[in-house]
Amino acid sequence: MERATVYVETSIISYLVGWLHPRNPIVAGNQMLTRDWWKNRRQDFDLFSSGAVIDEALKGDPDRASERLELLSHMTMLNVTSAARELAAVLLRETRLPQKADIDALHIAIAAIHGVEYLLTWNCRHIANANILPSVYNVCRASGYEAPLVCTPQELIEELPNA
Repeated sequence: MERATVYVETSIISYLVGWLHPRNPIVAGNQMLTRDWWKNRRQDFDLFSSGAVIDEALKGDPDRASERLELLSHMTMLNVTSAARELAAVLLRETRLPQKADIDALHIAIAAIHGVEYLLTWNCRHIANANILPSVYNVCRASGYEAPLVCTPQELIEELPNA
């Protein structure tokens, strides 16, 4: 049986290597859930990322950046194509994604262009946002691509029941 494909966005990598958030129990819980998914479920999927994630992963604390790059080195890197850049521009123009979310639009576009099934993220402001996603899905389809199903690790933690 073929494994599903997952585009791993920067917030996932950051939650895997970051210190547990001491002041926000929700964020700390999401970090623990991400680590649980990584330990117990990632092997059930083909993992992809991109140079856009690498660029973001390089920012911040050098030790954490090194750990993020190590995790990314085990994934297949997708090309940031001109088609992905064009789709990202359309997403910014025709959806409720704000202009400052250009890198988020690019993550969605890269996954869509390459036919990845899921986009895994904790970015609920611009990516996993139910107020924005319907228009994102519509724009991708109108542009000739199927958008990835955007989800958090919580939604991919459970194994599918046998049919």
